Amino acid sequence: MKTIRKALALVLALCMVLALAACTGGTEPTKAPESKAPESQAPEETKTPDEPGTEMAEEITLWTYPVGNWGDEANVKSITDAFTADTGIKVTVEYLDYTNGDDKVNTAITAGNQPDLVLEGPERLVANWGANNHMVDLSDLLDDTDKKELLPAPQNACVNDAGKMYEYPLCMTAHCMAINKQAFEAADALQYVDLENRTWSTENFIKAVNALYDHFGDTVGVVYCNGQGGDQGTRELVINMYGGTFTNADHSKLTWDDAKNIKAFQTLYDLDGIAYDASVTASDEIAKFYQGVLKMAFCWNSGQQLNPNAADTGEGKTVTGDDIIFMCQPTEDGSASRLGGGIWGFGIFDKGDASRIAAAKEFIKWVCDSEHTVDCVPNGFFPVRSTAADGASDLSAFTDNAMVKEYFEVMLPRMGDYYQVIPGWAGIRTEWWTMLQDIGAGTPVEEAVAKGTTAANAVVEAAS
Repeated sequence: MKTIRKALALVLALCMVLALAACTGGTEPTKAPESKAPESQAPEETKTPDEPGTEMAEEITLWTYPVGNWGDEANVKSITDAFTADTGIKVTVEYLDYTNGDDKVNTAITAGNQPDLVLEGPERLVANWGANNHMVDLSDLLDDTDKKELLPAPQNACVNDAGKMYEYPLCMTAHCMAINKQAFEAADALQYVDLENRTWSTENFIKAVNALYDHFGDTVGVVYCNGQGGDQGTRELVINMYGGTFTNADHSKLTWDDAKNIKAFQTLYDLDGIAYDASVTASDEIAKFYQGVLKMAFCWNSGQQLNPNAADTGEGKTVTGDDIIFMCQPTEDGSASRLGGGIWGFGIFDKGDASRIAAAKEFIKWVCDSEHTVDCVPNGFFPVRSTAADGASDLSAFTDNAMVKEYFEVMLPRMGDYYQVIPGWAGIRTEWWTMLQDIGAGTPVEEAVAKGTTAANAVVEAAS
Protein backbone atom coordinates (compact mmCIF):
# COMPACT_ATOMS: atom_id res chain seq x y z
CA MET A 1 0.00 0.00 0.00
CA LYS A 2 1.07 3.56 -0.59
CA THR A 3 2.40 5.66 2.25
CA ILE A 4 0.79 8.92 3.29
CA ARG A 5 3.69 10.78 1.71
CA LYS A 6 3.12 9.00 -1.60
CA ALA A 7 -0.51 10.10 -1.51
CA LEU A 8 0.67 13.70 -1.84
CA ALA A 9 2.79 12.83 -4.85
CA LEU A 10 -0.18 11.26 -6.57
CA VAL A 11 -2.39 14.26 -5.79
CA LEU A 12 0.14 16.65 -7.27
CA ALA A 13 1.14 14.53 -10.24
CA LEU A 14 -2.25 13.29 -11.36
CA CYS A 15 -4.70 15.90 -10.11
CA MET A 16 -5.74 16.93 -13.62
CA VAL A 17 -7.75 13.74 -13.99
CA LEU A 18 -10.23 15.35 -11.62
CA ALA A 19 -10.04 18.74 -13.30
CA LEU A 20 -10.73 17.22 -16.72
CA ALA A 21 -13.70 15.27 -15.43
CA ALA A 22 -15.16 18.37 -13.84
CA CYS A 23 -14.85 20.44 -17.01
CA THR A 24 -16.08 17.87 -19.53
CA GLY A 25 -18.93 16.67 -17.35
CA GLY A 26 -18.37 13.04 -18.34
CA THR A 27 -21.21 10.93 -19.70
CA GLU A 28 -24.53 10.78 -17.96
CA PRO A 29 -26.09 7.57 -16.66
CA THR A 30 -28.21 5.48 -19.00
CA LYS A 31 -31.41 4.38 -17.29
CA ALA A 32 -31.27 0.87 -15.88
CA PRO A 33 -33.77 -1.84 -16.77
CA GLU A 34 -36.58 -1.91 -14.21
CA SER A 35 -36.91 -4.98 -12.04
CA LYS A 36 -37.34 -5.98 -8.43
CA ALA A 37 -34.66 -7.55 -6.29
CA PRO A 38 -35.43 -11.17 -5.34
CA GLU A 39 -37.79 -11.07 -2.36
CA SER A 40 -35.99 -13.96 -0.67
CA GLN A 41 -32.80 -11.90 -0.63
CA ALA A 42 -34.19 -8.48 0.24
CA PRO A 43 -31.24 -6.27 1.24
CA GLU A 44 -32.61 -5.43 4.66
CA GLU A 45 -32.68 -9.13 5.60
CA THR A 46 -29.09 -9.84 4.58
CA LYS A 47 -26.71 -10.49 7.47
CA THR A 48 -23.74 -8.22 7.92
CA PRO A 49 -20.22 -9.67 7.64
CA ASP A 50 -19.64 -9.76 11.39
CA GLU A 51 -22.90 -11.50 12.29
CA PRO A 52 -22.45 -15.06 13.56
CA GLY A 53 -23.25 -17.67 10.95
CA THR A 54 -22.72 -15.43 7.91
CA GLU A 55 -20.49 -17.13 5.36
CA MET A 56 -18.46 -15.00 2.99
CA ALA A 57 -17.72 -15.96 -0.59
CA GLU A 58 -14.08 -16.61 -1.44
CA GLU A 59 -14.23 -14.51 -4.59
CA ILE A 60 -16.15 -11.39 -5.71
CA THR A 61 -16.17 -9.12 -8.77
CA LEU A 62 -15.71 -5.35 -8.96
CA TRP A 63 -16.45 -3.10 -11.91
CA THR A 64 -14.97 0.37 -11.62
CA TYR A 65 -15.45 3.54 -13.61
CA PRO A 66 -12.27 5.65 -14.10
CA VAL A 67 -12.51 7.58 -10.83
CA GLY A 68 -8.99 8.96 -10.50
CA ASN A 69 -6.46 6.14 -10.28
CA TRP A 70 -9.21 3.59 -9.60
CA GLY A 71 -9.14 3.36 -13.36
CA ASP A 72 -5.47 2.33 -13.25
CA GLU A 73 -4.96 -1.43 -13.10
CA ALA A 74 -1.64 -1.31 -11.24
CA ASN A 75 -3.04 0.92 -8.51
CA VAL A 76 -6.22 -1.12 -8.06
CA LYS A 77 -4.25 -4.37 -8.00
CA SER A 78 -2.12 -3.07 -5.12
CA ILE A 79 -5.35 -2.43 -3.18
CA THR A 80 -7.11 -5.68 -4.02
CA ASP A 81 -3.95 -7.73 -3.37
CA ALA A 82 -3.66 -6.19 0.09
CA PHE A 83 -7.35 -6.86 0.75
CA THR A 84 -6.96 -10.48 -0.33
CA ALA A 85 -3.92 -10.90 1.90
CA ASP A 86 -5.90 -9.61 4.89
CA THR A 87 -9.18 -11.43 4.27
CA GLY A 88 -8.56 -14.31 1.87
CA ILE A 89 -11.23 -12.92 -0.47
CA LYS A 90 -10.12 -12.62 -4.10
CA VAL A 91 -11.38 -9.63 -6.11
CA THR A 92 -11.65 -9.82 -9.91
CA VAL A 93 -11.73 -6.33 -11.41
CA GLU A 94 -13.11 -5.06 -14.70
CA TYR A 95 -12.54 -1.48 -15.88
CA LEU A 96 -15.35 0.58 -17.39
CA ASP A 97 -15.34 3.89 -19.23
CA TYR A 98 -18.00 6.53 -19.65
CA THR A 99 -18.53 5.76 -23.32
CA ASN A 100 -20.15 2.35 -22.94
CA GLY A 101 -19.91 1.54 -19.24
CA ASP A 102 -23.60 2.09 -18.53
CA ASP A 103 -24.66 -0.06 -21.46
CA LYS A 104 -22.38 -2.82 -20.25
CA VAL A 105 -23.78 -2.70 -16.71
CA ASN A 106 -27.40 -2.56 -17.89
CA THR A 107 -26.85 -5.48 -20.25
CA ALA A 108 -25.30 -7.46 -17.41
CA ILE A 109 -28.27 -6.65 -15.15
CA THR A 110 -30.69 -7.91 -17.78
CA ALA A 111 -28.67 -11.09 -18.22
CA GLY A 112 -28.27 -11.61 -14.47
CA ASN A 113 -24.46 -11.52 -14.53
CA GLN A 114 -23.82 -8.08 -13.03
CA PRO A 115 -20.77 -7.62 -10.79
CA ASP A 116 -20.92 -7.82 -7.02
CA LEU A 117 -19.47 -4.32 -6.58
CA VAL A 118 -19.42 -1.16 -8.65
CA LEU A 119 -17.56 2.12 -8.06
CA GLU A 120 -19.28 5.32 -9.21
CA GLY A 121 -21.53 8.13 -7.95
CA PRO A 122 -25.07 8.57 -6.60
CA GLU A 123 -26.38 9.53 -10.05
CA ARG A 124 -25.96 5.89 -11.01
CA LEU A 125 -25.94 3.90 -7.78
CA VAL A 126 -28.78 5.67 -5.96
CA ALA A 127 -30.92 7.48 -8.54
CA ASN A 128 -30.59 4.86 -11.28
CA TRP A 129 -29.75 1.29 -10.30
CA GLY A 130 -30.86 1.71 -6.71
CA ALA A 131 -34.15 3.32 -7.74
CA ASN A 132 -34.76 0.33 -10.02
CA ASN A 133 -34.27 -2.19 -7.17
CA HIS A 134 -30.94 -3.61 -8.32
CA MET A 135 -28.82 -2.59 -5.32
CA VAL A 136 -28.33 -3.83 -1.75
CA ASP A 137 -29.26 -1.50 1.10
CA LEU A 138 -26.01 -0.73 2.94
CA SER A 139 -27.55 1.06 5.91
CA ASP A 140 -26.32 -1.65 8.26
CA LEU A 141 -22.72 -0.61 7.49
CA LEU A 142 -23.29 2.92 8.80
CA ASP A 143 -22.81 2.92 12.57
CA ASP A 144 -22.99 5.91 14.93
CA THR A 145 -19.27 6.60 14.58
CA ASP A 146 -19.56 6.69 10.79
CA LYS A 147 -22.44 9.14 11.03
CA LYS A 148 -20.26 11.48 13.08
CA GLU A 149 -17.18 11.10 10.86
CA LEU A 150 -18.77 11.32 7.42
CA LEU A 151 -19.43 14.80 6.07
CA PRO A 152 -23.16 15.57 5.66
CA ALA A 153 -23.18 15.96 1.86
CA PRO A 154 -21.97 12.43 1.01
CA GLN A 155 -24.18 10.90 3.70
CA ASN A 156 -27.28 12.59 2.34
CA ALA A 157 -26.52 11.90 -1.31
CA CYS A 158 -25.99 8.18 -0.79
CA VAL A 159 -29.31 7.56 0.98
CA ASN A 160 -32.64 7.72 -0.85
CA ASP A 161 -35.89 9.20 0.41
CA ALA A 162 -36.92 5.84 1.87
CA GLY A 163 -33.77 5.74 4.00
CA LYS A 164 -31.99 3.06 1.98
CA MET A 165 -28.28 3.53 1.47
CA TYR A 166 -27.30 2.31 -1.99
CA GLU A 167 -23.80 3.77 -2.01
CA TYR A 168 -21.08 3.77 0.64
CA PRO A 169 -18.99 6.89 -0.09
CA LEU A 170 -15.21 6.90 -0.43
CA CYS A 171 -14.22 10.27 -1.89
CA MET A 172 -15.52 13.63 -3.03
CA THR A 173 -14.60 17.04 -4.37
CA ALA A 174 -16.17 20.47 -4.24
CA HIS A 175 -16.35 22.95 -7.11
CA CYS A 176 -15.77 26.66 -6.65
CA MET A 177 -14.75 29.76 -8.61
CA ALA A 178 -11.51 31.71 -8.89
CA ILE A 179 -10.26 35.27 -9.29
CA ASN A 180 -7.05 36.89 -10.58
CA LYS A 181 -5.48 38.63 -7.60
CA GLN A 182 -3.32 41.11 -9.54
CA ALA A 183 -6.24 42.08 -11.81
CA PHE A 184 -8.42 42.73 -8.77
CA GLU A 185 -5.64 44.80 -7.20
CA ALA A 186 -5.21 46.86 -10.36
CA ALA A 187 -8.94 47.63 -10.41
CA ASP A 188 -9.05 48.29 -6.66
CA ALA A 189 -11.57 45.44 -6.43
CA LEU A 190 -9.77 43.30 -3.87
CA GLN A 191 -11.48 45.35 -1.17
CA TYR A 192 -14.71 43.53 -2.03
CA VAL A 193 -13.32 40.08 -1.21
CA ASP A 194 -12.99 38.36 2.17
CA LEU A 195 -9.71 36.55 1.50
CA GLU A 196 -9.54 34.99 4.94
CA ASN A 197 -12.82 33.11 4.53
CA ARG A 198 -12.81 32.92 0.71
CA THR A 199 -16.26 34.56 0.63
CA TRP A 200 -17.97 37.73 -0.66
CA SER A 201 -21.45 39.18 -0.82
CA THR A 202 -23.44 39.45 -4.03
CA GLU A 203 -23.38 43.23 -3.65
CA ASN A 204 -19.59 43.18 -3.44
CA PHE A 205 -19.39 40.76 -6.37
CA ILE A 206 -21.34 43.29 -8.45
CA LYS A 207 -19.06 46.11 -7.28
CA ALA A 208 -16.00 44.05 -8.16
CA VAL A 209 -17.31 43.22 -11.66
CA ASN A 210 -18.09 46.91 -12.28
CA ALA A 211 -14.66 47.99 -11.04
CA LEU A 212 -12.91 45.42 -13.22
CA TYR A 213 -14.96 46.40 -16.27
CA ASP A 214 -14.29 50.10 -15.71
CA HIS A 215 -10.55 49.41 -15.41
CA PHE A 216 -10.07 46.88 -18.22
CA GLY A 217 -12.91 47.96 -20.51
CA ASP A 218 -13.94 44.47 -21.50
CA THR A 219 -15.75 41.32 -20.34
CA VAL A 220 -14.25 39.99 -17.12
CA GLY A 221 -16.43 36.90 -16.57
CA VAL A 222 -18.41 34.58 -18.86
CA VAL A 223 -21.63 32.63 -18.35
CA TYR A 224 -20.46 29.94 -20.78
CA CYS A 225 -23.21 27.88 -22.42
CA ASN A 226 -21.81 26.07 -25.45
CA GLY A 227 -22.64 22.72 -23.84
CA GLN A 228 -23.08 20.90 -20.56
CA GLY A 229 -19.40 20.52 -19.63
CA GLY A 230 -18.55 22.34 -16.41
CA ASP A 231 -22.13 23.53 -15.99
CA GLN A 232 -21.78 23.13 -12.24
CA GLY A 233 -20.05 26.52 -12.31
CA THR A 234 -23.00 28.41 -13.76
CA ARG A 235 -25.54 26.43 -11.71
CA GLU A 236 -23.89 27.19 -8.39
CA LEU A 237 -23.27 30.83 -9.28
CA VAL A 238 -26.96 31.41 -10.00
CA ILE A 239 -28.49 29.61 -7.04
CA ASN A 240 -26.05 31.10 -4.52
CA MET A 241 -26.33 34.76 -5.51
CA TYR A 242 -29.72 35.29 -3.85
CA GLY A 243 -30.32 32.00 -2.03
CA GLY A 244 -32.26 30.13 -4.71
CA THR A 245 -32.44 26.38 -5.24
CA PHE A 246 -31.92 24.08 -8.20
CA THR A 247 -34.55 21.49 -7.20
CA ASN A 248 -37.14 21.07 -4.48
CA ALA A 249 -36.17 19.27 -1.28
CA ASP A 250 -37.06 15.76 -2.44
CA HIS A 251 -35.38 16.19 -5.86
CA SER A 252 -38.60 15.64 -7.80
CA LYS A 253 -38.95 19.05 -9.48
CA LEU A 254 -36.68 21.77 -10.89
CA THR A 255 -37.02 25.20 -9.27
CA TRP A 256 -35.11 27.36 -11.73
CA ASP A 257 -38.05 29.76 -11.99
CA ASP A 258 -37.77 30.68 -8.32
CA ALA A 259 -37.88 34.49 -8.05
CA LYS A 260 -34.45 34.42 -6.38
CA ASN A 261 -32.92 32.61 -9.36
CA ILE A 262 -34.64 34.90 -11.86
CA LYS A 263 -33.11 37.86 -10.01
CA ALA A 264 -29.67 36.23 -10.33
CA PHE A 265 -30.09 35.51 -14.06
CA GLN A 266 -31.18 39.10 -14.62
CA THR A 267 -28.39 40.60 -12.51
CA LEU A 268 -25.76 38.68 -14.47
CA TYR A 269 -27.35 39.72 -17.77
CA ASP A 270 -27.40 43.39 -16.78
CA LEU A 271 -23.73 43.53 -15.75
CA ASP A 272 -21.54 45.00 -18.51
CA GLY A 273 -18.59 42.92 -17.33
CA ILE A 274 -20.43 39.59 -17.58
CA ALA A 275 -21.43 37.98 -20.87
CA TYR A 276 -23.73 35.05 -21.64
CA ASP A 277 -21.68 33.46 -24.42
CA ALA A 278 -22.94 30.48 -26.45
CA SER A 279 -19.59 30.17 -28.22
CA VAL A 280 -17.64 29.46 -25.02
CA THR A 281 -17.29 26.09 -23.27
CA ALA A 282 -16.14 25.63 -19.68
CA SER A 283 -12.71 24.59 -20.96
CA ASP A 284 -12.56 27.78 -23.06
CA GLU A 285 -13.44 29.84 -19.99
CA ILE A 286 -10.65 28.24 -17.97
CA ALA A 287 -8.16 28.82 -20.78
CA LYS A 288 -9.15 32.48 -21.14
CA PHE A 289 -8.86 32.96 -17.38
CA TYR A 290 -5.47 31.25 -17.33
CA GLN A 291 -4.30 33.50 -20.16
CA GLY A 292 -5.42 36.61 -18.27
CA VAL A 293 -8.19 37.54 -20.72
CA LEU A 294 -10.90 36.89 -18.12
CA LYS A 295 -10.41 38.07 -14.55
CA MET A 296 -12.60 35.42 -12.90
CA ALA A 297 -13.56 31.82 -13.62
CA PHE A 298 -16.79 30.13 -12.55
CA CYS A 299 -15.54 26.61 -13.38
CA TRP A 300 -12.80 25.84 -10.86
CA ASN A 301 -11.67 23.15 -8.42
CA SER A 302 -8.66 21.91 -6.47
CA GLY A 303 -7.15 20.15 -9.48
CA GLN A 304 -7.15 23.37 -11.49
CA GLN A 305 -5.65 25.26 -8.56
CA LEU A 306 -2.78 22.79 -8.30
CA ASN A 307 -2.01 22.87 -12.00
CA PRO A 308 -3.96 25.57 -13.89
CA ASN A 309 -4.79 24.59 -17.46
CA ALA A 310 -2.52 21.53 -17.06
CA ALA A 311 0.36 23.78 -18.09
CA ASP A 312 2.84 22.87 -15.34
CA THR A 313 3.68 26.54 -14.76
CA GLY A 314 3.24 26.45 -11.01
CA GLU A 315 0.49 26.06 -8.46
CA GLY A 316 -2.16 28.79 -8.54
CA LYS A 317 -0.51 30.88 -11.29
CA THR A 318 -1.73 32.27 -14.61
CA VAL A 319 0.43 32.17 -17.74
CA THR A 320 1.70 35.66 -16.85
CA GLY A 321 2.49 34.68 -13.27
CA ASP A 322 -0.53 36.29 -11.63
CA ASP A 323 -1.87 34.66 -8.47
CA ILE A 324 -5.10 32.66 -8.68
CA ILE A 325 -7.32 32.78 -5.58
CA PHE A 326 -10.01 30.13 -5.25
CA MET A 327 -13.29 31.49 -3.89
CA CYS A 328 -16.80 30.56 -2.88
CA GLN A 329 -19.56 31.88 -5.12
CA PRO A 330 -21.06 35.16 -3.84
CA THR A 331 -24.06 35.02 -1.50
CA GLU A 332 -26.50 37.76 -0.54
CA ASP A 333 -25.21 38.06 3.04
CA GLY A 334 -21.58 37.27 2.27
CA SER A 335 -21.57 33.95 4.10
CA ALA A 336 -20.07 30.78 2.66
CA SER A 337 -21.90 29.52 -0.41
CA ARG A 338 -23.26 26.01 -0.88
CA LEU A 339 -20.63 24.49 -3.11
CA GLY A 340 -21.49 21.99 -5.80
CA GLY A 341 -19.45 18.83 -6.00
CA GLY A 342 -18.98 15.20 -6.85
CA ILE A 343 -19.21 12.07 -4.70
CA TRP A 344 -17.95 8.57 -5.49
CA GLY A 345 -18.23 5.27 -3.65
CA PHE A 346 -19.25 1.62 -3.81
CA GLY A 347 -22.55 -0.12 -4.30
CA ILE A 348 -23.43 -3.81 -4.22
CA PHE A 349 -25.69 -5.43 -6.80
CA ASP A 350 -28.23 -7.76 -5.26
CA LYS A 351 -27.74 -11.08 -7.05
CA GLY A 352 -29.55 -13.10 -4.39
CA ASP A 353 -26.38 -14.59 -2.86
CA ALA A 354 -25.92 -13.67 0.82
CA SER A 355 -22.32 -14.95 0.91
CA ARG A 356 -21.26 -12.71 -1.98
CA ILE A 357 -23.06 -9.73 -0.44
CA ALA A 358 -21.27 -10.35 2.85
CA ALA A 359 -17.87 -10.53 1.12
CA ALA A 360 -18.62 -7.36 -0.84
CA LYS A 361 -19.54 -5.56 2.39
CA GLU A 362 -16.25 -6.70 3.87
CA PHE A 363 -14.46 -5.09 0.93
CA ILE A 364 -16.36 -1.82 1.36
CA LYS A 365 -15.53 -1.60 5.06
CA TRP A 366 -11.87 -2.43 4.39
CA VAL A 367 -11.53 0.25 1.70
CA CYS A 368 -13.84 2.96 3.06
CA ASP A 369 -13.80 2.53 6.84
CA SER A 370 -10.45 1.25 8.11
CA GLU A 371 -6.82 2.21 8.50
CA HIS A 372 -6.48 1.54 4.76
CA THR A 373 -8.93 4.26 3.72
CA VAL A 374 -6.41 7.10 3.49
CA ASP A 375 -4.43 5.07 0.94
CA CYS A 376 -7.51 4.13 -1.09
CA VAL A 377 -8.77 7.66 -1.75
CA PRO A 378 -8.04 8.25 -5.47
CA ASN A 379 -5.61 10.87 -6.69
CA GLY A 380 -6.92 14.42 -6.90
CA PHE A 381 -9.96 13.64 -4.73
CA PHE A 382 -10.66 14.13 -1.03
CA PRO A 383 -11.81 11.79 1.76
CA VAL A 384 -15.49 11.99 2.68
CA ARG A 385 -14.63 11.84 6.39
CA SER A 386 -13.68 14.69 8.67
CA THR A 387 -11.40 12.23 10.46
CA ALA A 388 -10.00 8.87 9.43
CA ALA A 389 -12.03 5.72 9.82
CA ASP A 390 -13.06 5.15 13.43
CA GLY A 391 -11.03 8.17 14.51
CA ALA A 392 -7.71 6.46 13.78
CA SER A 393 -5.99 9.65 12.63
CA ASP A 394 -6.63 13.13 11.31
CA LEU A 395 -7.29 12.87 7.58
CA SER A 396 -6.53 16.54 7.05
CA ALA A 397 -2.90 15.46 7.34
CA PHE A 398 -3.14 13.14 4.34
CA THR A 399 -1.21 15.82 2.47
CA ASP A 400 1.21 18.51 3.60
CA ASN A 401 0.33 20.80 0.70
CA ALA A 402 -1.11 23.94 2.30
CA MET A 403 -3.61 24.65 -0.48
CA VAL A 404 -4.96 21.09 -0.54
CA LYS A 405 -5.20 21.06 3.23
CA GLU A 406 -7.14 24.35 3.24
CA TYR A 407 -9.42 23.07 0.50
CA PHE A 408 -10.12 19.93 2.52
CA GLU A 409 -10.68 21.70 5.82
CA VAL A 410 -12.47 24.87 4.62
CA MET A 411 -14.15 24.16 1.29
CA LEU A 412 -15.27 20.52 1.53
CA PRO A 413 -17.59 21.05 4.53
CA ARG A 414 -19.37 23.78 2.54
CA MET A 415 -20.66 21.38 -0.09
CA GLY A 416 -24.41 21.77 -0.50
CA ASP A 417 -27.33 19.69 -1.69
CA TYR A 418 -26.43 16.92 -4.12
CA TYR A 419 -29.37 17.55 -6.42
CA GLN A 420 -27.82 15.53 -9.28
CA VAL A 421 -29.82 12.51 -8.07
CA ILE A 422 -33.00 13.95 -9.63
CA PRO A 423 -34.40 11.68 -12.41
CA GLY A 424 -33.42 12.57 -15.97
CA TRP A 425 -30.17 14.33 -15.12
CA ALA A 426 -28.69 14.09 -18.64
CA GLY A 427 -31.68 15.80 -20.27
CA ILE A 428 -31.89 18.36 -17.48
CA ARG A 429 -28.34 19.52 -18.18
CA THR A 430 -29.22 20.07 -21.85
CA GLU A 431 -32.19 22.23 -20.89
CA TRP A 432 -29.97 24.28 -18.57
CA TRP A 433 -27.44 25.40 -21.15
CA THR A 434 -30.17 25.85 -23.76
CA MET A 435 -31.92 28.23 -21.36
CA LEU A 436 -28.70 30.18 -20.82
CA GLN A 437 -28.30 30.50 -24.58
CA ASP A 438 -31.84 31.86 -24.85
CA ILE A 439 -31.10 34.51 -22.22
CA GLY A 440 -27.89 35.47 -24.00
CA ALA A 441 -29.75 35.74 -27.31
CA GLY A 442 -32.04 38.37 -25.85
CA THR A 443 -35.11 36.38 -24.80
CA PRO A 444 -36.58 38.15 -21.72
CA VAL A 445 -35.19 36.44 -18.64
CA GLU A 446 -38.53 35.44 -17.10
CA GLU A 447 -39.72 34.02 -20.42
CA ALA A 448 -36.50 32.06 -21.04
CA VAL A 449 -36.41 30.68 -17.49
CA ALA A 450 -40.10 29.69 -17.56
CA LYS A 451 -39.58 27.87 -20.85
CA GLY A 452 -36.42 26.14 -19.62
CA THR A 453 -37.95 25.08 -16.31
CA THR A 454 -41.02 23.63 -18.00
CA ALA A 455 -38.89 21.68 -20.48
CA ALA A 456 -36.59 20.36 -17.75
CA ASN A 457 -39.49 19.26 -15.55
CA ALA A 458 -40.94 17.39 -18.53
CA VAL A 459 -37.64 15.48 -18.63
CA VAL A 460 -37.95 14.68 -14.93
CA GLU A 461 -41.52 13.44 -15.35
CA ALA A 462 -40.57 11.24 -18.30
CA ALA A 463 -37.67 9.72 -16.36
CA SER A 464 -39.59 9.17 -13.11
